[in-house]
Amino acid sequence: MVVKSELKLIKNLQQKKYRNERGLFVVEGKKTVEELLESDFKLYKLFLTKKNIDFVNVENVAILSEKELRQVSSLKNPNGVLGVFYKRDSSEVASDDWVVVLDGVQDPGNMGTIIRLCDWFGIRTLVCSRNSVDCYNPKVLQATMGSIGRVSVIYTDLEPYLASNDMPVYGTFMDGNSVYESELPEKGVLIMGNEGNGISDGVRRFCANTLSIPQFKDNTAESLNVATATAILLSEVRRG
Repeated sequence: MVVKSELKLIKNLQQKKYRNERGLFVVEGKKTVEELLESDFKLYKLFLTKKNIDFVNVENVAILSEKELRQVSSLKNPNGVLGVFYKRDSSEVASDDWVVVLDGVQDPGNMGTIIRLCDWFGIRTLVCSRNSVDCYNPKVLQATMGSIGRVSVIYTDLEPYLASNDMPVYGTFMDGNSVYESELPEKGVLIMGNEGNGISDGVRRFCANTLSIPQFKDNTAESLNVATATAILLSEVRRG
């Protein structure tokens, strides 16, 4: 059975401060937990309600009541499967393929969707500025649908990283070159900016190449959602 200290741990891990202190994070839902169990993430402990006791055969399992689950869950309708995993250690950035860089992306839904897009398009590395939303945020993890198990997310200072990078860098701007008229290389760095302010000035100076998604007809929309824009751009990147 679950002890009070474990319930407190799960609740605390909803906050970034405690995730960083303990090196742990919480993920909920059968599909996402199953995906992470099959990945290189190491399980700390799996928490199940009695009706889900046969969900998976692993060690370090504890049974919690429906009441206890509601107390610690971040979901309105928890489904009885909750996993606590160890965070990954930082890894090297891939240099033989495209890398997506996020400069100050703040919305958890956008972050999670972009991680899922990277998985879909076979992008192994997502590099994020330190002021981007935490990829272990529960809302981010829900949006990834388990794709975080196959995408390496690295937080770093972007300017030193870009200064040492030897791949062509493409920044996304409203007035950039049309992606449909650009010849894209086999590998490079694609930078997506903050939802409201775009790419920061410090990062902008590393963008030797620019890309944009042109508007059609008399469209008056201000801009595209950053995750939607990432989907279009990655499709063109893979199309070459």
